[in-house]
Amino acid sequence: MKPFKKNYFLLLTLTIAFSFSLRAQSNCELKPWTDSNLSFDERVEILMNCLTLEEKISQLLNASSAVNRLDIKSYDWWNEALHGVARGPKATIFPQAIGLASTFDKDLIQDVGNAISDEARAVNNYLVKNNGNFIRYMGLSFWSPNVNIFRDPRWGRGQETYGEDPFLSGQIGASFIKGMQGNHPKYLKTAACAKHYAVHSGPEAQRHSFNAIVNPQDLNETYLPAFKACVDAGVEAVMCAYNRTNNEACCGSPTLLQTILRDNWGFKGHVVSDCGAIRNFHKFHKLTTTPEESAALALKSGTNLNCGNTYSTLYSAFQQGLVTEDDINNGLRPLLKTRFKLGMFDSPEVNPYAHISLDVIHSAKNINLTREVAQKSVVLLKNDNVLPIKKDLEQLYISGPLAGDVRTLIGNYHGLGDNLVTLVEGVVGKVSPITRVQYRAGTLINHSNSNDGDNYSHLAGKADATIIALGLTIVMEGEENEAIGSSNKGDNITMQLPENQMAYLRKMRGNHDKPLIVVVFAGCPLDLTEVSELADAVIYAWYPGEQGGNAIADVIFGDVSPSGKLPITFPKNIEQLPLYEDYNMTGRTYKYMIEEPMYPFGYGLTYSKLDISDISISSKKIKKKETQKVKIKITNTGDFDVEDILQLYISLKENDNNVPLSSLKDFKRIQLKSKESKIFEFKLKSNAFNYIDQEGREKRHKGTAIVSIGNASPSKRSLDLGGIYKELIVRVD
Repeated sequence: MKPFKKNYFLLLTLTIAFSFSLRAQSNCELKPWTDSNLSFDERVEILMNCLTLEEKISQLLNASSAVNRLDIKSYDWWNEALHGVARGPKATIFPQAIGLASTFDKDLIQDVGNAISDEARAVNNYLVKNNGNFIRYMGLSFWSPNVNIFRDPRWGRGQETYGEDPFLSGQIGASFIKGMQGNHPKYLKTAACAKHYAVHSGPEAQRHSFNAIVNPQDLNETYLPAFKACVDAGVEAVMCAYNRTNNEACCGSPTLLQTILRDNWGFKGHVVSDCGAIRNFHKFHKLTTTPEESAALALKSGTNLNCGNTYSTLYSAFQQGLVTEDDINNGLRPLLKTRFKLGMFDSPEVNPYAHISLDVIHSAKNINLTREVAQKSVVLLKNDNVLPIKKDLEQLYISGPLAGDVRTLIGNYHGLGDNLVTLVEGVVGKVSPITRVQYRAGTLINHSNSNDGDNYSHLAGKADATIIALGLTIVMEGEENEAIGSSNKGDNITMQLPENQMAYLRKMRGNHDKPLIVVVFAGCPLDLTEVSELADAVIYAWYPGEQGGNAIADVIFGDVSPSGKLPITFPKNIEQLPLYEDYNMTGRTYKYMIEEPMYPFGYGLTYSKLDISDISISSKKIKKKETQKVKIKITNTGDFDVEDILQLYISLKENDNNVPLSSLKDFKRIQLKSKESKIFEFKLKSNAFNYIDQEGREKRHKGTAIVSIGNASPSKRSLDLGGIYKELIVRVD
């Protein structure tokens, strides 16, 4: 070819390309992706074709940049809503997540998610209407719920979870997600996120660097099912964890993010890294040597969004040949689709959630809801016939370092409001006008003083009843960077109450023989052996939210019968626990713990006595693909109208595959008036008798099995403490 012709064809090619570029640019200026008649997938592709490579990369960071030439505003994906909209504007504060789980009430938790997302939408709608900025903690993508398994009571962040049982965690998590995301077939009210995927459960001090070695059976029996339940519920996002799991960084794991999450479970949403997790690849895990290599590994493994800044090196990684533009496009597509599903590029007229107004925030309805949730989350661990107490006592003494502390209400990842009701306020608001009430802290939270109790303990001896509030606060347990009063990065490795609190309780007990009621605030199980010996009644309140003081008072004075159940086993002490750093489930949780605990999973007293008089199943021979009906008759023989939680467990016998001692398969909240009897029914699917073998495969059990129904996990300890259950022996074919 002659030089002239060669140059001519080159010039013609460049001219045509430039012409197409101008035409595309012209189309982009018309913002065709805003056409709500198109599918979300079509709109995503149109928008992506209008973005430059640098602009695409800027959208892969949690603090996504504005694209001014396309009128796309900046957006920060980082928002929190663990038990209420957190770290943002005024919001209703619900009980901490562990307290939500102790309600064992799926419908109630969906109501909580619905209330939280209403408040979030109201703020967003106001910002949109007033052209406000979408700054951090003021958006619509919420990094909740936390469905990690609370495998060890020493983990300070266990308070953020729904306890130790994968089935309960999955059910509560799915309900929360449904409330958060709404039920519209096209749009999301907010985008929920299941975190931290996977096997992330302490120790907190090692969270950036530890390698969780977990066998296939434990991975699929314990650590993954709650996440799958969230995916099945349609969760929009999954957050990958800081740690490694079986040698792969969780945010750089093709096994977790592609094979299991997307291929096996069919997840269609986006994956976000925990904050700084991708930086951990080269900084702590030593899997890579540069930020570019870390960014490439995370992106190509399936992490779409980087909470942090490591993805800002993706352009350099592209230049080095570590990633392609297709890799970047694949990472961006699900993120843009989430924004479309949230209605960010649509007119308010077509968005069903665009008209929720600010008056829903901290509304009377939401305040009443958080009080109800707190009432149902309170767990009565002991009652030597002293509760409920009368409202018209002559004298009542309230004491303890946490009785008037708002930090006992809020837990971590909390919002703020103007109506936080402490225990002191709740109790004083409940008693009669003629009751003499005195309040003294008596001791400090976790520092002894030579005067502890000396000046005030005599007041308890004169009172008709004494209420003492003990426990921990979010300063003492929680996330490593927030639990500033903890010497173990937020973990409570001893499971002990501060010694000065125990010394004060001993002094109180020694001063009188009137009713002594202990209310414990904490997000984790504590060693309550001595507390139970000294107190006449023990209430575990968790971190009960803004109406906690009122809710606890409702229980103490009998306006509400307690109905909360423990979502985690309370060992007697740490001697009953395996090594904290061991992720093997042997000896952990009610499923595998041989030793007798202090308080078993699923346990919690009411103010009445229930009896089981009959239990039946449609067939004691369980055939494949058949659903059985299990019926049970319950009678309330006491004098109080109560609510309680019926729990169905299955134990597989003659099975040598290291299966759990028992497994929760269903639960339901019931109401019974005094002296009333009712028949309750469970539907038991055939796959309830399946198990995970030692290779991590789901198998069908064949042989003997036991179906147990009661108000606590089946064990001698449950019966000794006043729980009830009945068993049926069945044969599985």
